[in-house]
Amino acid sequence: MDIVLTIILDGLIYASWLFIVALGLTLVFGVLRILNFAHGGLYALGAYSAAVAVPFFASWGLPPAFSLIAMFIAALAVAIVIAPLIERGLLRLFYGRDEVLILLVTYAVFLILEDATKMVFGVDPYYVFEPRNLLGNVEVGSLFYVGYDLALIGLAIVCGLGVWLGLHRTRIGKVTVAVINEPEVSAAMGVNIARIYLLAFGLGVFLAALGGAFTSPLISVQPGISVSVIVVSFAVVIIGGLGSIPGAAIGALIVGLARSFAVYEAPEAEIFIIYLVMVIVLIFRPEGLFTPVQARKI
Repeated sequence: MDIVLTIILDGLIYASWLFIVALGLTLVFGVLRILNFAHGGLYALGAYSAAVAVPFFASWGLPPAFSLIAMFIAALAVAIVIAPLIERGLLRLFYGRDEVLILLVTYAVFLILEDATKMVFGVDPYYVFEPRNLLGNVEVGSLFYVGYDLALIGLAIVCGLGVWLGLHRTRIGKVTVAVINEPEVSAAMGVNIARIYLLAFGLGVFLAALGGAFTSPLISVQPGISVSVIVVSFAVVIIGGLGSIPGAAIGALIVGLARSFAVYEAPEAEIFIIYLVMVIVLIFRPEGLFTPVQARKI
């Protein structure tokens, strides 16, 4: 029984931060119709920024709990600085162009971010242990888990509900949904499409950086973390369906539980099982599990 509970909890913890990252990826695709390959680099930038921000603010003599706020500030700073540079300075020049061309552009941005992080932060690993010590250990049945790890599940739920409610219960969200469904009609009615695109892309960047920032206490922040994240994030959104928030949640759960099961029962298949699940979904439902049915245009 303990092994089943362990697999479930480990799967949920892995799925939580992965969902936050995939949520930003699927949001950008849903609004801008762009497969943002640079998303992994933005995740890494968030992790590096948090790894620098936490000890920086700690040197001011602030309470240890402020490290959580420092990670949030680091992610927000990445979004405020980087999102306008990429979206306004580059991506807007390619709107309406071939999807493969835009994918190659975002891949080029990914490579630039990868080298830029090495130049700015160096190649030595960073370790951020302070936030993970804040919540102590939590007893779950006969098992003990780090409270911070379990808190990531709550953070993922807050992010998912926040984005969903923002899209469906606020005026700017309803305008964004209108832009998603009918961009030409929205523009004709006076909607500032460029501003909506910038806001959506900025939120996507923030979610990628937030996932990286709050994952930094769990990992060694070093060059290369962006590669594995973007590949697995693509698997999540492909399984769940591009542009679907519930799909990103279910996809993250499937990937997290599948990986956790493999870690304990077949460690050599830890990565393979994720792509096996993705292939199975693509065979039987190529559009993903939660992609809404599209009306055929004549």
